[in-house]
Amino acid sequence: MSKSYALVLGAGLLAAATVSPSQAQTYDNTYNSYPWAYTTPNGAYIGGGAGRFNYRVDSLEDVGQGVSDITHSSDNAWKVDVGYRFSPFFAIEADYVDLGNPHDGFQGTGSSGNYKAHITGFAPFLVGTLPVGPIELFAKAGWLWYDNNVQINFNQPGSEVIESSHRFSNFMYGGGIGVTLFRHLNVNLEYDGIRVENATDSTVLWLAANYRF
Repeated sequence: MSKSYALVLGAGLLAAATVSPSQAQTYDNTYNSYPWAYTTPNGAYIGGGAGRFNYRVDSLEDVGQGVSDITHSSDNAWKVDVGYRFSPFFAIEADYVDLGNPHDGFQGTGSSGNYKAHITGFAPFLVGTLPVGPIELFAKAGWLWYDNNVQINFNQPGSEVIESSHRFSNFMYGGGIGVTLFRHLNVNLEYDGIRVENATDSTVLWLAANYRF
């Protein structure tokens, strides 16, 4: 080993030895000062998710006033999304959602039957995020434009099958918790409330992932 190399190595070891534990922790764990150090601070992202849609039906208007008891139902759902993070705390996002085909029965005055719905739509969101180390808490609010296709079948022989298709727009909101892996892959659990027409207390639980560029 040359003398100059030994001097450099010795100086480096001396400098490392003089670093306090708190300073070393700061160097090794920069998220203590910058919670978003585990993720890209801003930029575009794309992803999707799978979930469970809970369709809490208030009424089936096409059946009329005779319906007295409608069973709530649920089905699998999926979504794709794209977004842009302006900072670790704020983003805009656009989702395409397919809420599946929830279906069940109803009872009415002198009639009974079953219904099936298919709801798909597009929703832009504003997203606020609170980074806490690798963990993120987030909340979102937006507006869902969607197609609501409903089919109603009565149990009586020879009864007419009623089908209706309408476009609506309603408020949608949610929030959840996520974790970012490898600085780019964000995995999150999200719970949304959707004010679907005639089913204003409907909800959906998502398990989703996004890739942050």
